[in-house]
Parts: sequence; structure tokens; C-alpha cells
Amino acid sequence: MNAKGTVHKYGNNIDTDVIIPARYLNTQDHKELASHCMEDIDKEFVHKVHDGDIMVGGENFGCGSSREHAPIAIKASGVSCVIASTFARIFYRNAINIGLPILECPEASKGIEAGDEVSVDFDSGVITNVTKGETYQAQPFPEFIQNIIRSGGLMNSIKEKQNDK
Repeated sequence: MNAKGTVHKYGNNIDTDVIIPARYLNTQDHKELASHCMEDIDKEFVHKVHDGDIMVGGENFGCGSSREHAPIAIKASGVSCVIASTFARIFYRNAINIGLPILECPEASKGIEAGDEVSVDFDSGVITNVTKGETYQAQPFPEFIQNIIRSGGLMNSIKEKQNDK
């Protein structure tokens, strides 16, 4: 599994209220959530993001409330991967559960800038900043998490396993 795209970069402590403001939590429509993703911190994000783009954050990305709307909004906006120094644990779990690849890599978080072209090899954990010609090493996903992401989320992964029986 791989991802490649242009970077949208944010700072430390990006909380779930910034990712998807609470005023939009009355919908479960993924496209509607995506249309408001990051709007309180970056009003142009939804106009700039393209399928496959990569989001980079600093420390404690996804902190705050435990709503899974936040990773859903990011994924539905077209972002193929989120890289951060660290993630809030519940955001990390929710992202994996919905099939959004996320990688912790402090060096990549510091070295990558907004607008850089970045590629990610999820099997090896290698993050390549194509723009700067730099590589960073994140912890690769274990096989079971790769399967969850490849399936599009935990529930799809479970359904596929049941269908294989």
C-alpha cells in the first residue's frame, strides 16, 4: 500500500473540534462532514485538497473529544494519510477503525512543509519527501492493521473475514 500527494500542514494539538466543528455533528453524511473539514483553522482547505493529498500535524494530533467524525471528515475529504509527531490515542484508534492510514514520525512532522510532495510506503513505513529529497522512517503497520486499512475499515475487514469462512 502506498500514498502520494501534496501536503497540508498544521501545528500541535489539533483537536477534533478544529478538524470537524461540533456544529456539524448532527450529520452522518461523510461528504457533508468533508465539506467542513478544517474550516475553523483553514477555510481554504476544502478548496485546496485533492484526492490522495497528505495531512501533516505536530504533537497530539486529534486530541479532544473521542468522536469518529474527525477521521471520517479527513478521509472523506480525499486525504490518503495523516502523518504527525504523535496522535491522541482515541483518534489513532478511530482512524484505524475507519480505514484512515496514520503514521507517527516526529522527524517527518518537523521536516515536511506545506505544499511538499510526499509519498508513503505503508508496508515499510518509509516516508519520502519528494520535494526535498529526504526520507523518514515511521513504524510500519502490523499486518492486521494493514488488512483493516486495505479493507476500508474494521467493520469491512470483519465482514470480509466472515465471507471467507
